Formats: sequence, structure tokens, C-alpha cells
Amino acid sequence: MTRFVLVAGTTATARIDGLSAAGADEDKMPHTPSADAELIEYGHLVRAPALPVSPSGCPTPATVTRAVREAVGFETLVVDAGLNAPTGAPTVDVGAKPGRDVRETDPVPTAPGAWMAARDLGRALPDDELVVGETIPGGTTTALGVCRALGADVPVSSSLPSNPLDLKESVVAEGLSASDIDPGDAAYRPELAVRFLGDPVLAVVGGLAAGALESGTDVVLGGGTQMLAATALLRHAGVAEPVTVATTPYVARDVDAERAAAELDCELVVTDPGFDERDGGLARYAAGEAKEGAGMGGALLLADRAGELGSVADGTLEVLERTTDRHGT
Repeated sequence: MTRFVLVAGTTATARIDGLSAAGADEDKMPHTPSADAELIEYGHLVRAPALPVSPSGCPTPATVTRAVREAVGFETLVVDAGLNAPTGAPTVDVGAKPGRDVRETDPVPTAPGAWMAARDLGRALPDDELVVGETIPGGTTTALGVCRALGADVPVSSSLPSNPLDLKESVVAEGLSASDIDPGDAAYRPELAVRFLGDPVLAVVGGLAAGALESGTDVVLGGGTQMLAATALLRHAGVAEPVTVATTPYVARDVDAERAAAELDCELVVTDPGFDERDGGLARYAAGEAKEGAGMGGALLLADRAGELGSVADGTLEVLERTTDRHGT
């Protein structure tokens, strides 16, 4: 059996102006992971106040993942990796708390404990395969921080059409200084890399995947930059088992993910949902917004396996219409 696991959390790093398009405004951004969990679980919002969209109207990738779930059918699990707003989706708690700004000292003190608890969870799940997705605004910046701490060369994408890489590099440089470490100082100590330069979601994804792989479960990491960073964490934890990173063509166009996957010794799968041929919100993906998130790349891989890839665009529009009609968002 294949289970889709959404790891949902927050980092105060996302509040830095210009870093993230995950939410129409700063007030709604903390609700994005909670809303994504509800969308994937129920197909509509329950407690979240609004459908997550970018400032220009690009809908959350969780709508795509939900459309695939309706077309294919798969079991789900949401892991609370530091949510900062209530969600109506049932969650598993692994002791993660919301991450602080990486420019502060020790921004993710719960990372080591959350890694170990998630590792135990990954070992215990009875599934043949886990497809793991993430939702955390600001996550590409903290992924860059983790890779710098590890000394890993992983390309960094963005939820924005124009990647604010200079800003991200500046934020990470401040984070390294605040935690008094140099690039590469946390090599082969993944829990510390996440604790000092990362976010709670990366700690949980890394631990969960490590435990699952060690128990013989196949793992697909559905995402882009953050899942390449998670793979780097696995390799620095001594986990050598095969792992697949499943992403979208929008990430693949933005960064050299193929080179990074080769260096990390993982399989890279890119699945195209055909949004380039659509108008409206879906066209924003092809224009370079959002690109990934909420396990979209992993869900598209499942749709392709099931022969349902051609129905994803229309299914996503149905989810959007249903959610808008129900909540007026």
C-alpha cells in the first residue's frame, strides 16, 4: 500500500519581506500549512480562514494533490511539524514546534527530538511505500541554510517567478553568524544542521524518511528544493538506501535539479501536468509561481502511474471551484 504523508509546519523566516509567495498576504501566510492539510484531507477548508493563493492568484499546490487523491485514491497522514495555526485535519504530533527566524541563535531547538520521533514513526508505519510532501512558507530559504551548514551544494528554487537568491544568501549568512558556525560545520550531523539553519519540517521529513528506508519501506520525496535538502540530510545521516525525488517541470526549469540528484545519489522524476496549456490560476505555475509544494510532484507521479495524469488539470479546477463556492474565497 502507498500512503501519502504531508509534513506541515512553520518558520518565522517566512515573515522576511520578499521571500515567499505562499499566501496572499502576511496575515494569511501562517494558515497556509493548516489549510493545505485540510484541502488534502477533506477537499475543502474546515478551520482555515481562506484558500491559500499567491498575491497574483496562483492556487496552493495542495489543490493539485487533492485532485490526484480524488482521481487515484490513496491513504493520507498529516504530521504536525510545528504548525502555528489550528487545522481541522487529524495530525500526528512528533514534538516539533514552530521554527524561529534563522537569523536568531538556535532557531529550531526541537529539531533533534523531532527527528528521532519522526524516525520512530517512519519505522512503525506498515506501508510498502511512503510519498512524503511538505508545506511550509519560507522553506526554500531554510533549505538553503541546511545545505550550507552541511556543506552540500544543492540548488535553491523559489515560490516566486523571480528567485530572490541574493536575499536568501544574505539571510543564511546572518543565520550562520548568529549560530556561530561556518559552512560545512554540521557535516554528518544533520540534526544540528536543521537546528541551527533549518526549520522543523525538514527535521521531520528527514527523520521520517530515514526510519521508513531503514525498515525497508520505499520512499518518494515529493517536492523540489526542500526534498533535495532532505535527501542531503539523509546522506549525512548515513542513510544509503535508494530514494526518489519527484518534482514538477516548473522546478526543473528553475534549477539544475538533475545535477543535484546525481550528486546525492537519488532518482529524480519530473512529471508534467500540462498546466502550460491552461488559463487562469493554473497558468501561473507555468509562469514560475509556486512551482511545487504540498507533495505536488509526488502526487503527479502517482497520477501518472495510475494513468490519470490527463485528468489532473480539470480535477484541480473542480477542487478550486468547490472550495471557492463553499468559502467564498
